Amino acid sequence: MPITTITKDPENLTMTVEAEFAAPLRRVWDAYVDPRQIERFWGPPEWPATFTRHDMAAGGRSNYYMSGPDGERSHGYWQFLDVQPGRSFEVLDGFAGADGTPDDSLPNMRMVFTFEEAGETTRLVTTTWFNSAEQLQQLVDMGMEEGTRAAMSQIDQVLADLTSFARDAATIAQLIGDTQVRVSRIIRGTTEQVWRAHHEPELMKQWLLGPDGWQMVVCEIAREVGDTHRTEWVDANGENGFGFTGQMLEVQPGVREVTSEQMIGTDGPPSRNELTLTPVDGGTLLSLLITYPSAEVREIVLGTGMTDGMEASYARLEAQLAA
Repeated sequence: MPITTITKDPENLTMTVEAEFAAPLRRVWDAYVDPRQIERFWGPPEWPATFTRHDMAAGGRSNYYMSGPDGERSHGYWQFLDVQPGRSFEVLDGFAGADGTPDDSLPNMRMVFTFEEAGETTRLVTTTWFNSAEQLQQLVDMGMEEGTRAAMSQIDQVLADLTSFARDAATIAQLIGDTQVRVSRIIRGTTEQVWRAHHEPELMKQWLLGPDGWQMVVCEIAREVGDTHRTEWVDANGENGFGFTGQMLEVQPGVREVTSEQMIGTDGPPSRNELTLTPVDGGTLLSLLITYPSAEVREIVLGTGMTDGMEASYARLEAQLAA
């Protein structure tokens, strides 16, 4: 159990959780910045968490839900107020509706996570500020302390897993809900390099090709909200062309962008792509959350070998950055 103390201070409206981990500071920090890892311990075992958004930068946001044993869901959000990489981050933490909209009928709170090296271990101090003594007591009565202990009891197992999240692991696709998939991979390069590689046409034409034998012949980049993007490919013989188009819906340069995407020449609603880049040990964690119009469409797309094609492209990108 990593928790050493939990201190409630009704006078100063705080609850402080101190924990110590037998792992380097950067390993502990990365467990919090990586949605694949934090969702393994943010909720207690009987209420596991799923993060559908986690852009850990000042002004960024996380959306998550915890799934109960009877299929019920409790939704929450973080609004990032400050991030000092490798040292601390501060969030406004609250409850939300299923669409991520804050639920103002329930209390929110301010939380600061501070990471410190302590010899061969890492010390984490989490301080939560409440809006009133009544709110503090309300959340304690809702099981906040017990839930925190149960959730954090899972961290050591996550920290010990050095394979699932290694920088040399291939692209993975994780099914989320009925219509979403999260594609993740660590790219050996800085966030600036990876962002640039997604936004300069001549660079994209060198790596975003999927399996060998294809070439990108059209690459129009969307840079601002409302801009249109368009990409088209043909095989080595200049035949069997296909492509995608859509619009930029949101953008935080260097951190996150959201676009719609639809195959050229097809009807029906587009998919929604949410790209997030996060600096981690060994490179940049690329997370791409894709929301499809239906479960059927998701299965059809995944059945085309999409993940293998993306791995081929990302491996090509790494080689390009290394050169």
